[in-house]
Amino acid sequence: MMTKDEFQKTIIFPIGEPNPFGEYFDGQSYLARLSEEQVGIANVTFEPGCRNHWHIHHADTGGGQILVCVGGRGYYQAEGEDAIAMGPGDVVNIPPEVKHWHGASPTSWFAHLSVEVPGENFSTEWLEPVDAESYESLA
Repeated sequence: MMTKDEFQKTIIFPIGEPNPFGEYFDGQSYLARLSEEQVGIANVTFEPGCRNHWHIHHADTGGGQILVCVGGRGYYQAEGEDAIAMGPGDVVNIPPEVKHWHGASPTSWFAHLSVEVPGENFSTEWLEPVDAESYESLA
């Protein structure tokens, strides 16, 4: 299994520090804020097997999130839909008010840019963890 330092050498953006939102993740993730002007952009890195909990990005107008995979292999899943495998260069546009999760595959590191689409009264509602059995079936 690749170490954190080895994975860092495969991606252009910094891995960052342990994610301050870690309580909403199963496993270890890291956050490196890249821009807080105009549009919030962060590199979020997940150790193998790490994924965030189901969540919803709320906004009165605008809002949502864009994920741009920059390394490794991971998944995105919207509620009621099949999980989508993500690899370097893959992009997912997540409209506001869509319940979803994203994270690494069980056996690979995963890094994505998280782009916060500007919106009025933007907030994130964190929900329940992803069911372990469903997640592990993605491997």
